[in-house]
Amino acid sequence: MKHVLWIAGILFAAVGVAQAAGDAAAGKTKSGECTECHGAKGEGTEGPKLAGKSEAGLLQAMRDYKSGKREDATMKALMSKLSDQDMANLAAYYASLK
Repeated sequence: MKHVLWIAGILFAAVGVAQAAGDAAAGKTKSGECTECHGAKGEGTEGPKLAGKSEAGLLQAMRDYKSGKREDATMKALMSKLSDQDMANLAAYYASLK
């Protein structure tokens, strides 16, 4: 019985990870407001370069802006409009760029 529960736990964890993963195509669609400061391809114009950065690092930065852990009024306002999945999608998109 313990073996069955252990396998079920692994399967549920795998499904949870898959649902949390970002969709780069959806992130590209959502990136309109980001381009004003981060450029059309995440190259960084008035804001920092995002292209090619780690997906996990980008996602954490967005979460930190949303929570107020990182301070920037513009980023906080923009992140407050986004769901966790939106942020994961944006992180996947910018991480996929060269």
